[in-house]
Amino acid sequence: MKIITINVNGIRAAAKKGFFEWMQAQQADVVCVQETKAQLHVLGTEFTQQDGYHAYFHDAEKKGYSGVAMYCRAEPDRVEAGVGWPDFDSEGRYLRVDFGKLSVISLYLPSGTSGEARQAIKYDVMARFTELLKDFRRRRRQFIICGDWNIAHKEIDLKNWRGNQKNSGFLPEERAWLDEVFGPLGFVDAFRVVNQGAEHYTWWSNRGQAWARNVGWRIDYQVITPGLKALVRNASIYKDQRFSDHAPLTVCYEYPFP
Repeated sequence: MKIITINVNGIRAAAKKGFFEWMQAQQADVVCVQETKAQLHVLGTEFTQQDGYHAYFHDAEKKGYSGVAMYCRAEPDRVEAGVGWPDFDSEGRYLRVDFGKLSVISLYLPSGTSGEARQAIKYDVMARFTELLKDFRRRRRQFIICGDWNIAHKEIDLKNWRGNQKNSGFLPEERAWLDEVFGPLGFVDAFRVVNQGAEHYTWWSNRGQAWARNVGWRIDYQVITPGLKALVRNASIYKDQRFSDHAPLTVCYEYPFP
């Protein structure tokens, strides 16, 4: 089973850069997309009817903002847009599909980089998401939570960690929360199951030649329930083409897909 996640920073912009041609060539079973920045009614069939895929969207109410999508090779048993939190759901940040005993989620957690108000919202969402994750663990299901978590977990996960310890995305409280996610809550960072190396990033600032110098952050994850840990076969970050300021993260699992 092959699953891809990418923050496209505008699905129409990514399409112009060849994203869908690349996606089709990958033959992935599920592709999770974040930050579509386009509501469904303005998208043409290029976006909604990709050959061989069932497409699902959860839009933000605000135009040109946030939004998540999923492209699935098989039709899911169930599709769930949002988690029931009006403030969070209005920003189009969560889309879940179920296949048998497997759930795959496209998630876009808030960023706090724009100021204290958004950082406070980020912390609030993190606290609520903890309870959701606990609920997931109580269920007899496997979960793959794909997306832009907007947090680099450890020093190895960003180039300039010393200079970013007071910046959103690498704050002690944020990192401690991921310690909890990957610790007591029992979830697993799929990429780190098979790759413990340094300088593997998924996002680069558009400033200061960050991409050319590989001054990046690893903030895009596939977070899995422990029952899938032994089934992770390989993980890769694709950098040969640029579709946005994020790179696609692909993970293959020894798991039967419908």
